Amino acid sequence: MRSKSATAAPEIEALISLLAKVPGLGPRSARRAALQLLKKKDQLMIPLAVALSEAAEKVRACCNCGALDTQDPCVLCSNPERDDKLICVVAEVGDVWALERAGAFKGRYHVLGGVLSALDGVRPEDLRIARLIERASRADVREVILALSATVDGQTTAHYLAERLQPLNITISRLSHGVPVGGELDLLDDGTLFAALQSRRPS
Repeated sequence: MRSKSATAAPEIEALISLLAKVPGLGPRSARRAALQLLKKKDQLMIPLAVALSEAAEKVRACCNCGALDTQDPCVLCSNPERDDKLICVVAEVGDVWALERAGAFKGRYHVLGGVLSALDGVRPEDLRIARLIERASRADVREVILALSATVDGQTTAHYLAERLQPLNITISRLSHGVPVGGELDLLDDGTLFAALQSRRPS
């Protein structure tokens, strides 16, 4: 039985609580989203439930680069037309999507799964750094692009990676013009990302 103080059914409150955990949605936004879903069950809620179920069942992390796809290796890693000599290192899968939208990069990607952060307790062993070193050690790799956000943690991670990659005798570069200090890659427009990739500089 619902308590007298409750304003909605437990099922609705559970929906709101889960939506509120999505980045960018606070309690108020979650309530508005839940209301729209409930008002438009056939157009929104049921298709969303199906899409969530299918994504949970089929989407997985690529064993090679760490991107998300329904196949493993992912579509990008399986594409023979992409340049094996270039590896672009990003923090999260969303950064891959952002760079692909910009259409400026035709090499391979490597998703770290985050950035180093003393505050959040993220250590090198918590990221896919060992796999990156392994991939960059291949004879055909000539450049690794550190496409990390211009935040303190992002630049700390880039510096750490540059030191780890230096013994491999390959070119190490970073994004340059167009990426503001404190900027997140996934929030930048396509033109800015394109310019940043084209004008990358040695690390």
